[in-house]
Amino acid sequence: MTKIEKALALIGTFVSGDTDKAASLLAEGYIQHNLAYGSGRDAFVSSVAYLASAPVKTTVNNIRAFEDGNKVFLQTVYNFAGAGEQVAFDIFRFDEKGLIAEHWDNLAAFSKPNPSGHTQIDGTMEKRNADREKTRRIVAGFVGDVLRGENPDKLTSYFDGDTYIQHNAAIADGLSGLGAALATMSAQGVSMIYNKTHMILADGDHALACSEGTFGGVPTTFYDLFRVENGFIAEHWDVMETLAAPETWANQNGKF
Repeated sequence: MTKIEKALALIGTFVSGDTDKAASLLAEGYIQHNLAYGSGRDAFVSSVAYLASAPVKTTVNNIRAFEDGNKVFLQTVYNFAGAGEQVAFDIFRFDEKGLIAEHWDNLAAFSKPNPSGHTQIDGTMEKRNADREKTRRIVAGFVGDVLRGENPDKLTSYFDGDTYIQHNAAIADGLSGLGAALATMSAQGVSMIYNKTHMILADGDHALACSEGTFGGVPTTFYDLFRVENGFIAEHWDVMETLAAPETWANQNGKF
């Protein structure tokens, strides 16, 4: 099995309830960064068993899958035991034995289409065989210059005019749509601040940036997936999640 196949098989155990399969894919010292769950292989296997026993069956619909070195990153729609659909980005790190050794994620409720009619998951499905390092550099530059605010005057240099497909549930297409949304938030006194970017993973013409900061003054984690075309940011999907208060954490590994 490839790394992507293993990652998909692991999330598939939420549906099948196959605890043996889950255990076979995980390293014994599996590190969990979803703060609602305990760390370790046994904790993951226990969650698979719990979901299998729930009266409403869990559903898993993977949308996109990527690989960067020893990591796989997925975009998936989950409905855990009937609790409601959530859009998620998952990252899995594999050890030298090919076992899944670490996991990070960000989840948000599935929303209605945005002002341009796009959902959080539709859009370009093809992954082009582009230079991943060039893709990573472009996205890293945009995240630093624009999202972290280090060189905001470079904003327009990352876009091909107003050509930009947006999947954020509250923002319309185009650089104009982004500007309008930011202006509205500013008028409402709502700030979106990126303080630190922890990972930028790339595969072909797509890259996922994982950051933390605040939204409206509340600690928030940001997962932003970008598609790059002809050297410009062409499409964007994201998941924002409020960072849970430390006293509620089920493990002490931290979000990142």
